[in-house]
Amino acid sequence: MTSRFNTIALATMLAALCALPAHAALKVGAQAPEFSAPAYLAGKPFTFNLADALKQGPVVVYFFPAAHTAGCNIEAHLFSQAIEKFRAQHATVIGVTAGNTEQLADFSKETEHCSGKFAVAADVGAKIAGQYDALLTLKPGWSDRTSYVIAPSGTIVHVYSNLDPKQHVTQTLDAVEALAK
Repeated sequence: MTSRFNTIALATMLAALCALPAHAALKVGAQAPEFSAPAYLAGKPFTFNLADALKQGPVVVYFFPAAHTAGCNIEAHLFSQAIEKFRAQHATVIGVTAGNTEQLADFSKETEHCSGKFAVAADVGAKIAGQYDALLTLKPGWSDRTSYVIAPSGTIVHVYSNLDPKQHVTQTLDAVEALAK
């Protein structure tokens, strides 16, 4: 009985922690740190460079804990469903993770995840997440679930940090559309 109670208490505590928003230190108006990283688009490797992407328009940099995990699968799928709306605003979407980086090639092409519609980058050692203050405190070395919208000037115009993956697409798309106005 005590074991069952402990399991229920632990599950309740973890669920509550996942519902809490995380706190990104980079604020709106700050200059986004430059980065390049190994990335995959539809399973094909390339090097993503933020400065090059910003020449094309705004960039959504969304950090996620790890490929092939429940919340990250949902978030990637939601971004893939909305990618045409981002493209209509000339925005680039890039997912960045420090977790399960060896699985990103498959994750980038699988239809239930990215569907080959946007790139995901490997943040080996969580260096990029560290620059963006997007480190997961519950699992050191992994990325938190934090999304940034970066204007072509390199300025951060929107930050949304929450372990629940469901609002990241809506939040970032609204911010991208507001930039166009």
